[in-house]
Amino acid sequence: MTAPSTFGLSAEARNLHWLLSNLVEEVPGVHSVTVVSSDGLMLLSSDPGLATAGTGGRQTGPRGSSADLATIVSGIGSLTIGAAKLMDGGGVKQTMVAMDEGSVFVMSISDGSLLGVHATPDCDMSVIAYHMALFVGRAGHVLTPELRSELRKSMESTQ
Repeated sequence: MTAPSTFGLSAEARNLHWLLSNLVEEVPGVHSVTVVSSDGLMLLSSDPGLATAGTGGRQTGPRGSSADLATIVSGIGSLTIGAAKLMDGGGVKQTMVAMDEGSVFVMSISDGSLLGVHATPDCDMSVIAYHMALFVGRAGHVLTPELRSELRKSMESTQ
């Protein structure tokens, strides 16, 4: 994982970066992690330097990087929210997509923000869901509009 620079960020933003780094480093089977805002913009990433650094907007990171994951998480979030509305199912708490070669987990944080995790096919899904819930519990109350704006600006400066 590429450690993002937290120089100049508020204590809350540094704490969220630390929580995200711990999720990636301490949970077996996690490839990449991202947090996206309700409008689909990446706020946090486990590999922010890979997204579009110096390429005029073209992605240079590996397939499955957090830049791809942010797009997928945003799409899955929209799809499941729409499905829940059609079925009068209330709010969407968590979505999981199991594939032959991996899994994608999406969990609601707050105000429409989403946490997304890309994991190996042999991961322990319950362990990943548990650690995602811990992240959401710790991050949800501090993810204010001001902090989202700060995180968005810091992501733009790494790209």
